[in-house]
This record gives sequence, structure tokens and C-alpha cells, in this order.
Amino acid sequence: MSSHSFLYLSQADVKDVNLGFGVVIDLMEDTFKQKLEGKFEMPPKIGIHTRADSFLHAMPAYNKFSKIAGMKWVGGYPDNYKFKLPYITGLIILNNPETGLPIAVMDCSWITALRTGCVTAFSAKYLAKSNSHTIGILACGLEGRTNLMGLAQVFELQTVFAYDISEIALGRFVDEMSSALSLKIVPVKSPEAAVSDSDLIVTAGPILKNPAPTIRAEWLRPGVFASSVDFGSYWTKESLYKFTRIYTDDLEQYNYYQQMGYFVDNPMPEAEIGSLCIGEGHGRSADSESFIAINLGLAITDVVVAAKIYEKALEMGIGTRLSF
Repeated sequence: MSSHSFLYLSQADVKDVNLGFGVVIDLMEDTFKQKLEGKFEMPPKIGIHTRADSFLHAMPAYNKFSKIAGMKWVGGYPDNYKFKLPYITGLIILNNPETGLPIAVMDCSWITALRTGCVTAFSAKYLAKSNSHTIGILACGLEGRTNLMGLAQVFELQTVFAYDISEIALGRFVDEMSSALSLKIVPVKSPEAAVSDSDLIVTAGPILKNPAPTIRAEWLRPGVFASSVDFGSYWTKESLYKFTRIYTDDLEQYNYYQQMGYFVDNPMPEAEIGSLCIGEGHGRSADSESFIAINLGLAITDVVVAAKIYEKALEMGIGTRLSF
């Protein structure tokens, strides 16, 4: 029986590849264009749920154009902080599309956060005011960091209003991100203080089926752009109705999750965010318009980023070769 091997990349290996935010933002734009051209096979996420508000999701995708195939097996457990464990964990498997054999297995935590931040930046590129300088970050974990880093690639940010229910997480975020980005980061004590003076807003808390939303419509300034990477958990129904338009990354999956009990009574997104990059969506036409992107996180974005990391890891000689 013949022996086969795959490349294993730990989280440290994935980070050492150092795929830049600018590179990934451009990759996300190309990916969404190809999605609208029908070049991907991507069923809605399927999963199991071992605890309340937890999930273990299988996210497969195949790019018919570039011949990239793979799957992310990802878990999200909101109570993991009690055990000093990350909220999001899992693996991405890349497969040879000709034989089906695995060619790489890698940690997915950094990739998930990286592509999420870059999809937010891609969305904001088309929907936010070009002179946006202030940003509110609600939930200061890994995705709060990568969303800020992605948006800093697109806008000349000046002030960040940061909020988290954990004072320890908030303090760490202020110290690390002010150093990394040379920005003024102001810790605040309430969601209202985080959003009321912000041109850009990112909510990056846990995904909850029955959330207790806090953001109120009257807190939002005209012309704001928001990205909810937590399935709208922070946003009251009234605040969502205040937006001129709502976008999402995949309408089919949005409908699927609505049938699963998420987004109950919320306004429906008008279109997919990818429509903007091919000139089919209704983008910003006035500074007074407000937009929110409720992006769900797509397997195609994980797989194309993982494939790029795999390609670069081979060039750099990073990773461990394992046989099976």
C-alpha cells in the first residue's frame, strides 16, 4: 500500500507565513467576484451543537476556476474564556481536487480572524465614507483586532473607541493595538460610548441565537458604516431598521440561518456584498446614508486564504510533513 503525506501548519506556522492584510483584502474582492460568476461550489454550513450557543460547523468549498478544494471544521464556544481557551478553534483541510487526497492541514483560528477582518475592510471600501476616521470596536478579542487591522489598511484612522465586558481583555487590546497601529485607542465603559462618535463600527462578540442586544438607533450618527461579525447579536431591531441598506456575504446562507432561528423579525439584507464590486449593488450616494454588513463567514474565503498560505509555506519551507 502506497504512503501519502500532507503538510501540517500550526497556528504559529500560519502566522509565520505572514500573509499581509492588503494581500488578503484584494483576495477577498477577487473571491466575491468569482462567487457571483458561479465559480464556487459551496453548500450552507452544517453543524452540531453540543452546548447552548456553541457550534461545530463543517464548511466545504471548491473553486472551479483555480481548482482549490477544502473544508474548515470550526468550533465556537462562548464560555471558553472561563477556561482560558479561545472562542474559535478548528482546522482547515485542503484537498487535491483531482484525487481527493489531503495535501495540507492547518490551524484555522488566525485564518478565520484574518479573512473576517479583510471582508469587513472590503465591505467598508464600498460602503463607508472615504473620510471615516473614528471607529468603535465592541468585543476586543482576536476578531476585534483583525477587523481593526483590516480597516486600518483602507482608512486613515485616528481614534478607536474600544469596549469589552472584560476589563482585562480591554486593557490588553488597548496596549497591544495602540502599539501595533500607532493609533489613539480610548477604552470606554459602555456600548453607547463606543458607537456614538464613530464613523465605523465593528461588533465582534459571540454568535448568539437569543441575544440581548444593546445598540440603540438613536446612538448612531448619520452616515455610519457598521460590520456585524456576530450575526447581529449587539444590534436591536430598531437600530437595524435605521440603516439605509443592509448587505450580507451570502443570501442563501442568511435565509438558511433565518430558518434556524437567527435574525428573527430583523430586516432582510438587500443584496450580497459582492454585487458592489461588479457594479450591480446600490452603494453609497450620499454622506448621510448608513450601511451595515452582516457577513456570516463563508467557506470560500477560508479555503482561498488557506490555499495562499499553503503555497507560500511551501516556498518558505514552513511546516511539518506527515504521512498517512
